Amino acid sequence: MTQARAIKIAVTALGGQGGGVLANWIVAVGERAGYIAQTTSVPGVAQRTGATVYYAELFPESAAREKGKAPVLALMPMPGDVDVVVAAELMEAGRAIARGFVTSQTTLIAASHREYAVVEKIGMSDGRRDSSSVIEAAKKSAGRFILADMQGAAASSGAMISAAMFGALAGSGALPIERKHFEETIRKTGRAVESNLAAFEKGFEVARAAAATEPAIERRRKTDIAPQPAPAVRPLVDRVQNEFPAECRSILLEGLKKVVDYQDPRYGALYLDRVADALATDKAANGEGHGWKLTSAIAKHLALWMAYEDAIRVADLKTRGTRFERIRKDVRAADGQIIHLAEFFHPRVEEFCDLLPSGIAKPILSSSGASKFVGGFLGGGRRIPTTKLRGFLMLSFLSSLRVMRRASYRFKLEEGRIRAWLETVKREAAGNYDLACEIAMLQRLIKGYGDTHERGLGNFTRIMAALDEVKAQGDPAGSLAALKKAALADEEGVALGAALRRLKQAA
Repeated sequence: MTQARAIKIAVTALGGQGGGVLANWIVAVGERAGYIAQTTSVPGVAQRTGATVYYAELFPESAAREKGKAPVLALMPMPGDVDVVVAAELMEAGRAIARGFVTSQTTLIAASHREYAVVEKIGMSDGRRDSSSVIEAAKKSAGRFILADMQGAAASSGAMISAAMFGALAGSGALPIERKHFEETIRKTGRAVESNLAAFEKGFEVARAAAATEPAIERRRKTDIAPQPAPAVRPLVDRVQNEFPAECRSILLEGLKKVVDYQDPRYGALYLDRVADALATDKAANGEGHGWKLTSAIAKHLALWMAYEDAIRVADLKTRGTRFERIRKDVRAADGQIIHLAEFFHPRVEEFCDLLPSGIAKPILSSSGASKFVGGFLGGGRRIPTTKLRGFLMLSFLSSLRVMRRASYRFKLEEGRIRAWLETVKREAAGNYDLACEIAMLQRLIKGYGDTHERGLGNFTRIMAALDEVKAQGDPAGSLAALKKAALADEEGVALGAALRRLKQAA
């Protein structure tokens, strides 16, 4: 005779995903199906709005009556002893695996979307963790692995992801409980019943379709400026299709979209002219049909540099209608519900002077007295309410200064830097193609605005100044790549300083 045992279920979720609701639903459906049920939670730190582990155990009530005593249910999951893990985000599935909750006896049900952790967002480079490694670990660890877009299923129904995950749990067949009990549990709550049932249905079907398969984590890849580009942009798109190799067109179209959106079609034409020059350098160095590594690198990093962030760009992005629509969607605002939004600005003298003509900006920046006066005029940090007319008009006026950007001090400064960078790439490509590619990719150090931009530009300048020492190494391209990695290691520049000292000693 097989001894009765509890069914052990761990739910890992982030704050705002309804993990507690899901755990309570699991208890309710268990009790409805004839189980003695209990749930507890172990709150986590607020790396991503609070990652919490909810734990539920279901014990057959009939077995308890037969024994004549109530079962003792555990308060938290134990490594190696969990039957079902429900992860409402992909990296939460990874956390469950790392903690030993997922074994060959476990059914792992995971949502495929990502909510990036603070450490991923603040990385000086691309700090995102590799999702594919989590998927591979899940395949090896779990007895059954179900991965699907639960967030999409919930969002399309106007419900929280907990409802879709509840449906996925039912659809997985991991619990010996009929579907009708799951649906009745949702109905009994009396809250958002229709939307929750719709999300439940989609989660149920998605889980059944995804069982024993690996769904792709989709990354939308745009291949054009728009389905039908504006008349002023169409010739630029045609130029990309006609003048550049197929291997480069996707990144070129993305870059063209960025610089045209940043300034205007004439700026987009300048971008293509510069990439065409890089293509000619690429052909001279390697001939035809070799992958066009240098051209692709220039196409990507030149677009990023030409679309540098200034106060005009920030104001433009913050006053776009699509941004307000996205925020309303993110906070789930109902029709007619009023949203108040305030932007925090801390303008510095440098950002102010960036917008001025060179003849005015340089004297201010070179004079401590003038800089102090302008700094006092600008004041400290301030909140600008963009959902009120006064704040919106203020930023809208600032964004309209885009037509004057070419005459600004910052534009001329950045243009000079870009030309010097491109000339260096072109010069080095003739002697060391791989080194030229690394110099092209060195632009990734320059990003953001304010202090962030200054740090990145400072690191870029320090590395470029050491180019002669780099070229003296046995593997110049590898040495430059190591310096770039060191520059991205910390904000203080400690790792880069140490790497440059070692380089000078070796040279």
